[in-house]
Amino acid sequence: MAATAQKPLDRAAAGTAPAAPAPRGTRLWRGMTPWLFLIVPLVLLIVFTYAPIANMVAYSFTDWDGVSPELHYTGTGNYAEIFTREDLFRVFFVSGYYLAASAVQIAAALYFATILSFNVRFRNFYKGVLFFPYLINGVAIGFVFLYFFQDGGTLDSVLSLFGVHTDHAWLGTSTSANTSLAGVSVWRYLGLNFVLFLGAIQSIPGELYEAAELDGANRWHQFRYIIAPGIKPVVSLTVILSISGSLSVFEIPYIMTGGATGTETFVIQTVKLAFRFNKTGLASAAAVVLLLIILVVTWLQRRLVPDDKVELV
Repeated sequence: MAATAQKPLDRAAAGTAPAAPAPRGTRLWRGMTPWLFLIVPLVLLIVFTYAPIANMVAYSFTDWDGVSPELHYTGTGNYAEIFTREDLFRVFFVSGYYLAASAVQIAAALYFATILSFNVRFRNFYKGVLFFPYLINGVAIGFVFLYFFQDGGTLDSVLSLFGVHTDHAWLGTSTSANTSLAGVSVWRYLGLNFVLFLGAIQSIPGELYEAAELDGANRWHQFRYIIAPGIKPVVSLTVILSISGSLSVFEIPYIMTGGATGTETFVIQTVKLAFRFNKTGLASAAAVVLLLIILVVTWLQRRLVPDDKVELV
């Protein structure tokens, strides 16, 4: 009887014995397989991203004109020129209009996303209306609003219907032009932030809202204690995207004003330096400065508002 019971034990012990290790060639092939799939993306990333960035940094220390095969090392002269020449440094103040517009844009997108996340009549229609401007090409938007803000254009015609008659040139002065252009950017990119916020809000479990309603929480309490903590990572992402976007605005002001009347942005200035004035070295230095500003702002934002894991339940 003892011998009979010993046989199943021996079989079990034999079944749990470790398998023989795979041959060395097989193990080597398995280790290389992930890298074989990554070769093409890594090559494309290096060739079209990191190599151009390295060349841009190298050109920023030269006086290259973008055409001549000869270039001379100038040290940090280009960077000193960017921060000492008033006409070059002024573009940082223009970015302030778009930074303020991005704050309005985030607040409005969060408001509409919160409202339309609940059971609102015609909410699918409102979602389409808010997201539609983001689907339109930026050049088309520039031409549309160019006629919208011109003297006697659409805006003046609409205001005249309400008895407001004005001969104000909306794109004629620096303040009004930058305010108008910033307003266009709010209208265009509101839909992107709206969709990001709406998706994050809808990912919150519905049981939390039901429990909050049973406890007597109103909509404000639900937003403050459920929605706001639950979408914190998405808010951080949109802040980073808004800041970087406000510093790199290009197509709408370029189409509508070409940088005239004090609306020249950092990217417009960089393009003009490189292709109109043939100062590729100075333009490269400006591009490096923009890249560093975006990296520093992103790092500070991540340090001040870390993406801590939120536990709502």
